[in-house]
Amino acid sequence: MIRSEQIQNAALLWQEHRDAEFPANLRGVEVEDIDMVLLDADTAGCASTWINNGGTLDPQRRRILQSCVEDLGRVIPQISDPSGHQYYQRLHQLALLISGAVDAK
Repeated sequence: MIRSEQIQNAALLWQEHRDAEFPANLRGVEVEDIDMVLLDADTAGCASTWINNGGTLDPQRRRILQSCVEDLGRVIPQISDPSGHQYYQRLHQLALLISGAVDAK
């Protein structure tokens, strides 16, 4: 997949994520000692930056994104609520797409 397609796909997922309502039952909740709101915010910040910077992330954000990918992989199996599961699954898909694109550079 070429870079512009990756950015376009990420932008579509990002817009879908931004349009989704945060799962109320996960507000103020920690799963596996991970604050769910902070995980969302950290991942979202990396996604927004990557898209707005034409598919590039600075080294610090790359580390944050990698940590988010790992954390999302740990928490998603623990989320029983279908809307919360879908919300974080989409976020994980977005993080993996960006992470793969960053690694492929």
